[in-house]
Amino acid sequence: MAVVTFTQENFDQEVLKSSDIAIVDFWATWCGPCKMFSPIIDEIAEENHPGLKVGKVNVDEQPDLAGQYRVMSIPTLLVFKGGKVVATSVGVQSKKAVLDMVEKAR
Repeated sequence: MAVVTFTQENFDQEVLKSSDIAIVDFWATWCGPCKMFSPIIDEIAEENHPGLKVGKVNVDEQPDLAGQYRVMSIPTLLVFKGGKVVATSVGVQSKKAVLDMVEKAR
């Protein structure tokens, strides 16, 4: 499954109303750590974990979403379940750390 690009227009349907757990990576093109973290997120998406949706929010293109979730530093990763944030991390994380966050949310 490919990484979904989340926007103000699709966030409600894709994340908040989804029955799946959603990983949302807040990033920007100019962010060095984001470029390091991106392949990890892409790999998790490509592995097709059942009940898991993986996507990204470009903070430059979606400043309202970044503001709504008080994203101050990037990369910031939010894990959503049932429309609520159940886990948060800031900075580059290992693949294992991200998957552990998802498992705790299940």
